[in-house]
Amino acid sequence: MPEPLRRDVRLLGAMLGDGLVEYGGQELLDDVERLRHAVIGARRGEVPGADVAALVDGWSLERAEQVARAFTVYFHLTNLAEEHHRIRTLRERDVAGDEPVAGSVAAAVEAVRAATGDRLAEAVEGLEFRPVFTAHPTEARRRAVVTAIQRISDLLAALNAGPGASEHEEIERRLREEIDLLWRTALRRQAQMDPLDEVRTAMAAFDETIFRVVPQIYRTLDRALDPEGTGTRPPQARPYLRFGSWIGGDRDGNPFVTATVTRDAVLIQADHVLRALEATCARVGRELTVHDETTPPSDALRETLAAARTAHPESIAEILKRSPHEPHRQLLMYAAKRIGATRDRNADLAYGSPEELLADLRTVQESLAAAGAVRQAYGRLQQLVWQVETFGFHLAELEIRQHSELHEQALKEIRAGGPLSEMTEEILDTLRVVAWIQQRFGVRACHRYIVSFTRSAEDIANVHELAASLGDNAPVLDVIPLFETGEDLENAPHVLEGMLAIPAVQKRLEDTGRRLEVMLGYSDSAKQLGPTSATLRLYDTQEALTAWAARNDITLTLFHGRGGSLGRGGGPAGRAILAQAPGSVAGRFKVTEQGEVIFARYGHPQIARRHVEQVTNAVLLASTDAVQDRARAAADRFRPLADKISDAARAAFRSLIETDGFAEWFARVSPLAEIADLRIGSRPARRKAARGLEDLRAIPWVFAWTQTRVNLPGWYGLGSGLAAVSGDGADLSGLQEAYESWPLFAALLDNAEMSLAKSDRTIAARYLELGDRPELTETVLAEYDRTRRLVLAVTGHERLLENRKVLSRAVELRNPYVDALSHLQLRALTALRAGVEDEAERDRLEELLLLSVNGVAAGLQNTG
Repeated sequence: MPEPLRRDVRLLGAMLGDGLVEYGGQELLDDVERLRHAVIGARRGEVPGADVAALVDGWSLERAEQVARAFTVYFHLTNLAEEHHRIRTLRERDVAGDEPVAGSVAAAVEAVRAATGDRLAEAVEGLEFRPVFTAHPTEARRRAVVTAIQRISDLLAALNAGPGASEHEEIERRLREEIDLLWRTALRRQAQMDPLDEVRTAMAAFDETIFRVVPQIYRTLDRALDPEGTGTRPPQARPYLRFGSWIGGDRDGNPFVTATVTRDAVLIQADHVLRALEATCARVGRELTVHDETTPPSDALRETLAAARTAHPESIAEILKRSPHEPHRQLLMYAAKRIGATRDRNADLAYGSPEELLADLRTVQESLAAAGAVRQAYGRLQQLVWQVETFGFHLAELEIRQHSELHEQALKEIRAGGPLSEMTEEILDTLRVVAWIQQRFGVRACHRYIVSFTRSAEDIANVHELAASLGDNAPVLDVIPLFETGEDLENAPHVLEGMLAIPAVQKRLEDTGRRLEVMLGYSDSAKQLGPTSATLRLYDTQEALTAWAARNDITLTLFHGRGGSLGRGGGPAGRAILAQAPGSVAGRFKVTEQGEVIFARYGHPQIARRHVEQVTNAVLLASTDAVQDRARAAADRFRPLADKISDAARAAFRSLIETDGFAEWFARVSPLAEIADLRIGSRPARRKAARGLEDLRAIPWVFAWTQTRVNLPGWYGLGSGLAAVSGDGADLSGLQEAYESWPLFAALLDNAEMSLAKSDRTIAARYLELGDRPELTETVLAEYDRTRRLVLAVTGHERLLENRKVLSRAVELRNPYVDALSHLQLRALTALRAGVEDEAERDRLEELLLLSVNGVAAGLQNTG
């Protein structure tokens, strides 16, 4: 472990230990240490697992809860220390050497320029990155815990900055205070979240990070394009980031997301972005103290101020009095006042649209440039222009999602002409709210309507017909098919062909320059086909849709419905982009950012900037001919091999989940039923009341397997697939060549390796035994052994994650401590599955179970 990271982990761990003694006496710390040493010994083969279980079983439930809480808080502190080390490393890389940092925007620009020459400008012009935040319930931490961790983070940063002796002592005192507060804070939610809670939680990432980081990223790109000119000329970097949100708009299976919630979600977003724009505009205005003698205003700026004096003399009088002979400053301060009026809905003074605000900002900018003050024109003022262009007055483009079956039912009722059900009225009210949002904030604020489980073009036509039934109040819609199951993915080109015959779709294609969006679901396809076959089916679909778009002169954007976990399409974003089918990126990448991933990627300015730069880098590189040609050649060469792997992997996966009684066994060996009590989101775990796997959402499916340390959705079936083409490892040459040459195959194996590294066979076996189905336990563990052995053989690694030192260190650091929480969870789960009659004891066991679930999620940095 690098020494700075070791120092931070030891400091925070020692402070937590002191806090435990203050709270529960030396005996509490001793029990924590006994378990810590026991699980480390078990990892080394020095302590039998039965001894660890006996230690945990010997404690009272109260003591077990305290120990579980201690390990959970330790994980939060360790995660924080690692985040600080990442930031420290990023800073060091940023100042080391003359070469661009690998994965940066500058590195991509340099590579694209070398590969394409004069086509660089074309590549940048077409660049788009659209991250879409979703409220999928995978953030196990409650907001009070997140903010407490943030305060500790700020103090650790101040401590690492090297304060003086007296300040150092005060920071350490405050650190101890905050760690004690975190220890005493309930780690899981006591009340169920509602959708607007989720909206407000996501706003923290926008307020604290994204709003400030976006112009820095554009500046980085502008500097890479022209290092000498940036800040003294009109920018060459155009705003290519467009944030979206499903939070408050995704109603598929969530009865708590209503038309009223959707309306309120947009208003909350608007309030946050207008406050941010007002504050920024006022700050830039206050600082722009150029005098009219040194920097004479343009005629356009004089006329704009004159019109303002006529229209709103009382609003501008104080500004003119405080800033005499500073017309540029006057107009910006007036603009800030108008932004505030927009937020307060003062129609007389408010801006009608973001375009009106941009017109004022550009009047100031052009006047400054004409007067020779180019640094003032294209410095901080340009960054404000970029923020308005990116966020508008709505902040993120709210997207609606609903299940195809409900649209079909609603249309039947409307066509029948009788009374409408509550659900049909709600669907129509949602469409009315979309129209209202468009009238208030513009079409861009909300126009995408995603149809989950799209099976035919009729599913798309149904939404257009429902909207048309509103007459003059119909909103402008881009209705987006979401293909989720294996069959639907295979059928996607046929559905799109049918969409071209829908008049409303034809009209939108004309209005948008023949742009079309299609969403691909990673979660349900993986739950249905297994991770290996789902990966290849998605690749095939991308390839087929790209070819279809080319034949029909369509500019296609593929929207990737990835989760944070490996079992739901997660993993490093840059590597995933480079593994896409050739031609399917074409400078555009849209992806869901879910649950804990939002704060992991966007919770700190430097990490957010690094993440966006890595995605930008990958999108630019993946769109070059050289990268696409290499990927295409490898795919052509190794696809027959991959098909054999896929067939065998899918057969193994389906054989397991189709075993009689599998769903009941899964529910018994995992905390599946109890996860709903974590209250980590507003959405139910199932789409319907049925108890089978079909209606179980992919998030609890993955979350529950993660808790058992099996991590089955990330690797199951791959071992059988590799064995089928290699003679169980007798001939690995073809697989090894595919791993070296084909980005898709390399990503598939690397992700499986990561998932295997976070699992633990010994502990997993204890969970699986709870189901009392030894044949299923044996099947799962045999596939685990086969997959681990063959993945290591193909990659040439002697141990898992051998070539990924940072990730390997993080996993190895955490695994023993996750083991401790797993043993605590097993104690509770074993007792609950055996049946507990005493209600008070059952409540304590459930509390211990849920506390340990929260802790394992923190330790593995992954839920669903």
